[in-house]
Amino acid sequence: MVTPYETVETARKAGKIEKGINEVTKAIERGTAKHVIIAEDVSPKEVIQHIPLLCKEKGIKCESVDSKKKLGASAGINVGASAIAVIEAASVKTEDKKKK
Repeated sequence: MVTPYETVETARKAGKIEKGINEVTKAIERGTAKHVIIAEDVSPKEVIQHIPLLCKEKGIKCESVDSKKKLGASAGINVGASAIAVIEAASVKTEDKKKK
């Protein structure tokens, strides 16, 4: 089974992601987010409380992970990430094109 961290890393390499609460919120509201991952160790919790509700309202898959530091690392940044939105998921066809 693919972990949310692997999903973010794959999308970062061959697709498109948005990082951070503000950018993720905008992507959800615009309907461009396909999958949202939020970190559980965000403090204060109020910062991310609206995201699962927005995702449910828009019909977007929302998952949580244990560490914002690991989430940031999988997104390719040197700081923790409270939330990541996958805009364009990587596909096998995309990866094949990049190899050619």
